[in-house]
Amino acid sequence: LAIVGHVGSGKSTLARLLPRLLEPTSGEVLVDGVPLDQMPVAALRGAIGYVPQDSFLFSETIRENLNIGLDGAAGASPSSNGQAVEWAAGISQLAGDLEEFPAGYETLVGERGVTLSGGQKQRAALARAVIRKPRLLVLDDALASVDTHTEERILEGLRGVMASRTTIIIAHRLSSVREADRIVVLDGGRIAESGTHDELVAQDGIYADMHRRQNLAQELGDL
Repeated sequence: LAIVGHVGSGKSTLARLLPRLLEPTSGEVLVDGVPLDQMPVAALRGAIGYVPQDSFLFSETIRENLNIGLDGAAGASPSSNGQAVEWAAGISQLAGDLEEFPAGYETLVGERGVTLSGGQKQRAALARAVIRKPRLLVLDDALASVDTHTEERILEGLRGVMASRTTIIIAHRLSSVREADRIVVLDGGRIAESGTHDELVAQDGIYADMHRRQNLAQELGDL
């Protein structure tokens, strides 16, 4: 499921409701038909891989940032964790960058991730989410800081990950959501449009207008 809309339409609010970082002031949020307030918070959050817009990294090595929490997992071992870290870094297209770092995965990340660029921090946060193979993967504009070429490669790698779990992609750049099974357009906190990419373009509404504007901006940027 992809969720798009103009700034302030409620996309990130919805993303924060799912792991109960926010509580609804009215109504309720259900997962598999069960209201979230009836689920133990630890169990709920353990089933969710959440990548927010502002990715937070700890002042540890890149490897430790990616496998936080895996050491205590049942049946986990240093070797299996190492393979998982490298697999996740490959999915997020972070592995190539780490090859250029003298210490590689053992590179120490500065306070709040200052060692890394914005795009590298987002890709590290994405790797940290997919490594857990969560039942529900929530990406809140998680590819906003990467270029379109890198975005395409990440989405290609994510296809296999997304095929076996529910994935919610919140995006400003529509190229991130073209292949979604369903796209929901929010406007003022409400669902204004819903369908596939082709169906929404044909409706000639909010989504189609966003699509035209982004295509024009890309064409002007290519000049």
